[in-house]
Amino acid sequence: MSLHIGTHSNMKTVFTTGEAAKICKVSQQTIIRCFDSGQLKGFRVPGSRFRRIPREALYRFMRDNNIPTDALESGRRRILVVDDEPAVVDIITSALATDSRFETRVVNNGFEAGKTAAEYHPDLMVLDIMLPDINGQAVCELVRKDPGLQDIKIVCISGMVEEDKIADLKASGADDFLHKPFDIDELLARICRLLDMETAAR
Repeated sequence: MSLHIGTHSNMKTVFTTGEAAKICKVSQQTIIRCFDSGQLKGFRVPGSRFRRIPREALYRFMRDNNIPTDALESGRRRILVVDDEPAVVDIITSALATDSRFETRVVNNGFEAGKTAAEYHPDLMVLDIMLPDINGQAVCELVRKDPGLQDIKIVCISGMVEEDKIADLKASGADDFLHKPFDIDELLARICRLLDMETAAR
């Protein structure tokens, strides 16, 4: 199994409304609305309510609406790493760099995490809880309060969290939690699972 497994996702010729929404960085409702109004061309799956959008139609729609088409062209998933420990950042970014399906950005505090989440709109955040300014739980809450960011998956990491605090984190919007020190392969496996991707062999 090569590291490039799964790159077929960017070679897809037909997309679901959910996939189209992720690529365009808009809500699925927006895609459905544009589809139903005829702005976005596509077809319905016979005998069901599912809509499908051909690649060319999606590309045209993105171009017409000034949505950057690089996500469609590269198919790479965006990961935002939020941690102020250089060694941890290094391990995570090095591991992600070996898988061509990902692109990564790094920030080291909660304020930048919120700002970058809005500008970069990652598919997933790896979020440390113990940050120098606001804590990771507050970042989770901020992201979840913004309707435009609710599709971002969040994996929290920390060496300081008790079991009851993990439940609080998940209530604040974290999708998953890993104790530090963690196994990098385990983190990658969880990232892939949350993003519905195959886990690449390392």
